[in-house]
Amino acid sequence: MNPQAITKGFSLLLVFVLVAAFLPGTVAAAENNERTISTSGSAETMVTPDRAHITVSVVTENANVQAAQRENARIMDSVSKSVESLGIGKKDLKTTGYSIYPVYEDSKVPFGQKVKYYRVTNRLEVTIRDISRTGEVIDTAVKAGANQVDSIEFQVSEELEQSLREELLAKAVKKAYSDASIVAGAAGVTITGVKQITVASSYPPRLYKSLASYAAGDNAYEQAQTPIEPGEVKVTAEVSAVYLIG
Repeated sequence: MNPQAITKGFSLLLVFVLVAAFLPGTVAAAENNERTISTSGSAETMVTPDRAHITVSVVTENANVQAAQRENARIMDSVSKSVESLGIGKKDLKTTGYSIYPVYEDSKVPFGQKVKYYRVTNRLEVTIRDISRTGEVIDTAVKAGANQVDSIEFQVSEELEQSLREELLAKAVKKAYSDASIVAGAAGVTITGVKQITVASSYPPRLYKSLASYAAGDNAYEQAQTPIEPGEVKVTAEVSAVYLIG
């Protein structure tokens, strides 16, 4: 055989092998003849939250930073004990911030400023498991010395969310299957099985309300009890499904 022909033939074979190596999709398509329909489904419901988180602060000011700290610690200790007296355990009290900030006599002077006083802020988060007592907890904290109410957050507990998600997930799966069945019927094929179902990540639904406008002495705290309405939050469940068809 002509050596040049052999060399040319080998070169063409090598080029074909190299091209095939860079086309894995072509090989996979040949090996996998599965036909599928991909759909998704979701379900939701509105529910009243069963947890509340309020954040209150004690702010003290003094030209002597140690004096400001001592006064702040004394008041915060009173706030914590007063809240605990309502039956709220220590596990539901958490310090979420503590700061010491110097306030200068003239903030417009860039250099050589003299400190007028120090502001110490201690922030406490309280978890309330009986949300009907939210207003009572706020009033108690303020009466004990908290002079700033920062925010309130309503949340669904893990137990309540899980009980709701079981039903919602079932509805979401039925919705995904229903859509897949409609598509399969329109395409003249039938669903023969389930290849994969993926459940979307779950995040506890929360509803934030700012109470920053409330401060000790406001009319809201002069009432018998501060009225707090939790409203409702949305609990959702989502799935993605891949069905085999034939």
